[in-house]
Amino acid sequence: MKPAPFTYYRPDSVAETVELLGAHGDDGKLLAGGQSLIPMMNLRLAQPAVLIDLGGVTELAGIRRNGALEIGATTRQAAALVSSEVAEAAPLLQRALGFVGHPANRNRGTVGGSLAHADPAAELPAVALALGASFSIRGPSGTRSVAADDFFKSYLTTAVSPDEFLADVVFPSVRPEHNRAGFCEVSRRHGDFALVGAAVSISLSSRGDVEEARVALMGVADRAVRIHEAESALLGHRLEEAALPREIGAIAARELDPPFDQQASSQYRKDVAAVVVERALHACRDETAAREGM
Repeated sequence: MKPAPFTYYRPDSVAETVELLGAHGDDGKLLAGGQSLIPMMNLRLAQPAVLIDLGGVTELAGIRRNGALEIGATTRQAAALVSSEVAEAAPLLQRALGFVGHPANRNRGTVGGSLAHADPAAELPAVALALGASFSIRGPSGTRSVAADDFFKSYLTTAVSPDEFLADVVFPSVRPEHNRAGFCEVSRRHGDFALVGAAVSISLSSRGDVEEARVALMGVADRAVRIHEAESALLGHRLEEAALPREIGAIAARELDPPFDQQASSQYRKDVAAVVVERALHACRDETAAREGM
């Protein structure tokens, strides 16, 4: 199928983008990489009257280190995947990017586009939650910052209003000597949408026990979610404790009520949630062992 008729704009500045969104409101739809929107338009699941292509707004692309890691919304996923800045400041993000679709998707798909689309099975929203990212949102009233915990509202819905757009994503820089991270997902084939996935970020004290933990799951609700009970259960423990990953996985899955579809039952997703959390924590533990062996 082909998309319904629409009017196309390609602004070359943030100011022009804000003006176009203000003029067209709910009729306008932003195009970043198009890896989600264009297929939806071709199937006529999305029929925007106005398409605003962000490809010409060069200031929205790029990766910058300014204490934190700042990634422009239209930065290609492929560029972030090979970035030394991302590898150093947010290794969990880099690991997860390798699971996003296929190389062709990552060559066109953008970091901000995936986050703003807010697919509950997508990797990057879970990573944003696990890393405590914040989102810079631009609109007619200027720029505002929204924490990841407040950004994802429900299925394909975020805190971005119709007259606003996502400009930057800011990830706090990790401290390699104290931070550990793990990512795991299960899909039918590599590159398929994940059935369930987990992103885990751990901060260790000088004694080596867990002083902060963030555990995020995808594919188990109408959006990526943090599992606060599992996070609390990790505090004060050492990653070397043999039974810890399995215990935390069981806690993470205990209260879940995942959706079901033709790909997987609710119970299957719940069972897999425990496994991916366990494996992500094993990755954190392996990282600790590797560092101690240096």
